[in-house]
Amino acid sequence: MLTAFREYIDDHFKFLHSARLLIGVSGGIDSVVLSHLCKSLDSDFALAHCNFNLRGEESNADEDFVLELAEELDVEVFIQNFDTQAYGEEHKLSIQMAARELRYHWFEELAEQLQFDYILTAHHADDNLETFLINFTRGTGLNGLTGIPEVNDNIVRPLLRFSRVEIEAYAMEEQIKWREDSSNSSRKYLRNKLRHEVVPILKEINPQLLDSFQNTLGYLNDTADIVEESLNAVSKRAITTINDKEIIYKVSEFKKVNNPRAYLFEMFKDFGFTEWNDVVDLLDAETGKYVKSNTHRLIKHREFLILTDRQSERREESFVINEVDNPVETPLGTLDFQKVDALEDNSSTTIFVDFENIKFPLELRIWETDDVFHPLGMKGKKKLSKYLKDEKLLPTEKAHTWVLASKGNIVWVVGMRADDRFKVTDKTQQILKIELT
Repeated sequence: MLTAFREYIDDHFKFLHSARLLIGVSGGIDSVVLSHLCKSLDSDFALAHCNFNLRGEESNADEDFVLELAEELDVEVFIQNFDTQAYGEEHKLSIQMAARELRYHWFEELAEQLQFDYILTAHHADDNLETFLINFTRGTGLNGLTGIPEVNDNIVRPLLRFSRVEIEAYAMEEQIKWREDSSNSSRKYLRNKLRHEVVPILKEINPQLLDSFQNTLGYLNDTADIVEESLNAVSKRAITTINDKEIIYKVSEFKKVNNPRAYLFEMFKDFGFTEWNDVVDLLDAETGKYVKSNTHRLIKHREFLILTDRQSERREESFVINEVDNPVETPLGTLDFQKVDALEDNSSTTIFVDFENIKFPLELRIWETDDVFHPLGMKGKKKLSKYLKDEKLLPTEKAHTWVLASKGNIVWVVGMRADDRFKVTDKTQQILKIELT
């Protein structure tokens, strides 16, 4: 196996030869064999071991084993202990997902802080097959069937082309010691059920299962490339706006394609949406209809779909302004108050008001649905919600509209229009200039 591994590295991962590597080591056969193989190639590497504290003394024995392995290989080793149970409960994750998050976050921190070029993990061909079957049984799109990537940013998996049988044979031949994780024999985890009950039957049906599976992955990845190319073409035509608040898509471009549902799924699957019939229905829905996930909202607005991050839609705190002597820093910029002698025209960033009509403290806040104001130059009052609708603001623009109020009365719909009740008249004795920069 060493010869095959060296040739595979030379052909596909030559960049690893001159890189500083961090190998994630559990103490199991796969990661231990990977460490020995890298040592045989004279690679520059260190070991990183996570003690998840889930199996009592067995977890501690794994940690001790990895320390001995590092000494045997004469390499540096990093150990981190985690309260995995508490982390999972806090973040509402399964133990497996909690351990995965903790492991990869720590690996990335080590790589960044200590300048490791790549992180190596010991996933192999059987892991790849099991992951495929897990995704298949749970339901997935094409991306869930294309296998574990060999290279994903700075994470490299150089054993993916090798089988568990090959790894075990190498370990026996080289008399390499490793630790057996007792949880691997438990049938309560789906991966273990597939590993011990399903995969052996598939291999009995087809002794060359892993080779056939590798060919299938190649075909699926080729198809995924075609899908990606088509998706990029539709995205280029559909997207009209991208900024830190929203992405706006033209509905008409989704209606032009033969299978809008498929394109909508591929376009928005990474944003947590699950009700795909509702997403498709947005194409013909009236303005204001939306579908939301835990993290994002997809809104129908006239002939557009608007994708927003729900975190950015949160209501910002209000700001109390007690005096006009000093500028006030706000999320919109700096509000500056200045008494002036001459009146100029109002603009989107500057208004002029009668100082005597202003009652302190002032409040700068996000508008509310029951807000009413008297638009400058108009007779009578108007609901602010109606005003914003008439101004044809996008939903995200409405969500980020602020007002400056005096004792509950709106002085300025910031950036848009002042209130007529505070305008400068012939009777005004002091003019206050309010400017946003």
